[in-house]
Amino acid sequence: MSSEKQETAAVRVLGRWPSPFVIRVLVALRLKGVEYELVEEPMGNRSELLLASNPVHRKIPVLLHNGKAVSESLIIVQYVDEVWASQGPAIVPSDPYARAAERFWGQYVDDKFPSAIRVLRGKVAGDKDETAAQVAAALQHLEEAFVQCGQGKDYFGGDSIGYLDITLGSHVGWVRAVERMAGVSLLDAAKLPSLAAWADRFCAHPAVADVMPGTDRYVEFSVKNDGVPKAN
Repeated sequence: MSSEKQETAAVRVLGRWPSPFVIRVLVALRLKGVEYELVEEPMGNRSELLLASNPVHRKIPVLLHNGKAVSESLIIVQYVDEVWASQGPAIVPSDPYARAAERFWGQYVDDKFPSAIRVLRGKVAGDKDETAAQVAAALQHLEEAFVQCGQGKDYFGGDSIGYLDITLGSHVGWVRAVERMAGVSLLDAAKLPSLAAWADRFCAHPAVADVMPGTDRYVEFSVKNDGVPKAN
C-alpha cells in the first residue's frame, strides 16, 4: 500500500450528521478526495473516544488522522487543506488579503448563525421576529461579501468551493429548515439573488450533496430532539 493510501485509510471523523460543523469537515475531505470514516457520536452522550480525543472542549467534530486528533471545525478544514495540498482544489486562498477577508467573514458567520438558528428552532429563549431580522441583515452583508470575494464567479472561493463557502454553506441546511419551522423567509431569491443562487450551487456540488441532509430530515430531527449537537 502506498504512503498516500495509508494516510487516507487512517482518517476518521467523530461527529453527528445534523451538525453543520461536522458537515464542514466532510465537505473538505470530499473536496480533497480523501477517504474517511464517519464515527457517529451517540445522542445525549459522549463516547470514551471523543473524551480522549478532545479532553479540553469535549465537542464534535474531531478529526483522527493516523491516530492524532485535530479539533475545532475550521482548524480541521485548514489542516485538511494543508495535509492534502496536492489533492483537489485549494480551500484556503493563497493571497494574504483574500485569506484575511474569508477568515473575517467566516468568523462573522459563526458569530451570527448558530445561536440564531437555535432561537428560530425554539430550542432556546428569544424573540423569533427579532432574531429572523438579525439573520436577514447578516445574510444581506454576506450577499455583498459574495460580490467582493467571488468576483463574479460561482463561489466565494472563485471557480471552486473554498473556505468561506464551507463555513457559510454548512449552515444552509438549517437555514432552510428554520424557514419552514418558524415561517420566515431568509434566503429570499428576490432580496438575495446572488446568495440564493450560490446556496443552490453549493448544495448541489458533488462534494456536498451526499453529506448535506434535506430540509425534511432536519425538520424531523428538530421535532424529535432538543437541539443541534453543540460543537464547533
